[in-house]
Amino acid sequence: MHNCEVFVKTGISFADHHEALTHIGERMVQEGIVETTYPQALVNREAEFPTGIQLEHHAVAIPHCEATHARSPAIYLIRPDTAVEFFQADDDGTIPASLIIALIVTHPAEQLKLLRQLFSQLQDPVFCESLLTVPEEQLSALFKSRIFISSPEKRSAA
Repeated sequence: MHNCEVFVKTGISFADHHEALTHIGERMVQEGIVETTYPQALVNREAEFPTGIQLEHHAVAIPHCEATHARSPAIYLIRPDTAVEFFQADDDGTIPASLIIALIVTHPAEQLKLLRQLFSQLQDPVFCESLLTVPEEQLSALFKSRIFISSPEKRSAA
């Protein structure tokens, strides 16, 4: 996933999570990152398996769908002006997501590794706060520096 492109959008508002997902789908199709089937697959997956996650101080949403809809790996970080209500992954309620991290992967095994690393890093309140406050032009570099770090196994094998 180190060759993964990271897109960033701030200064945007959405009426609800469906509008946010529609935006993600349309933008990723425009960028050539995904197949034309991706936008609907993303909406369908979110309806069946919600991705809102309540963290210690903030809430995030991590929408994604099957790798068959992706052309190349990417992450789309969206920091909306106002939090967007997403249904919780582990509950029937909703949470106000102040950060949306859309994952586009081409290999299912990569998605699992990426999700594990992401969940691990999102447990750090300082990192989460940084994602929400750094200037837009620094957001991609900050994200990459914490999410695409080498695993201990890879470092010791070198």
